[in-house]
Amino acid sequence: MDADAHRLESLDAWEAAAAGWARRADWFAEMTRPVSHWMVDAVRLQPGHRVLELAAGTGETGFLAAELIAPGGRLISSDQAEAMLELGRARAVELGLSNVEFKVIDAEWIDLPLASLDAVLCRFGYMLMADPAAALRETRRVLAPGGRLALAVWDRADANPWSLVSRRALEAHGLRDPSPPGAPGPFSLGDADRVGELLEEAGFTEIELDAVDIVQRDPDFETWWAGHLDMSTLARRAVEDGDPPAVDAAKAEIRAGLAAYADDAGRLAIPGRAILAAAGA
Repeated sequence: MDADAHRLESLDAWEAAAAGWARRADWFAEMTRPVSHWMVDAVRLQPGHRVLELAAGTGETGFLAAELIAPGGRLISSDQAEAMLELGRARAVELGLSNVEFKVIDAEWIDLPLASLDAVLCRFGYMLMADPAAALRETRRVLAPGGRLALAVWDRADANPWSLVSRRALEAHGLRDPSPPGAPGPFSLGDADRVGELLEEAGFTEIELDAVDIVQRDPDFETWWAGHLDMSTLARRAVEDGDPPAVDAAKAEIRAGLAAYADDAGRLAIPGRAILAAAGA
């Protein structure tokens, strides 16, 4: 893997994905609420704490923290993509949050002083980075003694059929290439033991590992399909650039693969699982 090329492609993808994520922000926040609450509970926040959220996206996990660290506390909501931060800014205004600042930060090179934070949150971020080990070392560097990290990554692909079914169909019909082994991606850290090893190597202690089940709910397949293309740049580009007959065939295969998770009215409830980790600095 060309790490620098991946970083540029990732930034481009997230800038392009912002409009779709805006459309699905409330849906995603509801689906992942158990993950966000676990993370915020795990960092043991107190009023006055200084908190950083990495790869914040639309910001909802950090915003839960912002309420708990008031008065006197400060949240830095960060992302590599300015377009995603714009979504967070708008949401913070809606919520009336006054203790949040927004900052473009690359998690592999965190532009903050040594030992300047009480907590770091990163939901579904490290798995997508070119060098997650470097990002975790940087996270450890900016945490004060006694500070805490909480993170979430997706569990292995077969525990998350919402992605696996789509990926297999798109690959089978030549619409996207298989990801190289070890490349960054949604399931690159889908092994709790590996997550624990990375945390140990970065210097963290008191490591706690857990898993949380989630459910993707949509009223019908077409709603799910539109949302999937909104939130997955790879899937959207595969469909936009692909040969129409191949796209139609792949979509039909995905519909059939997800039918197992539909009720008699066509409502979908697709399972998924996240690995969660908390650790001390």
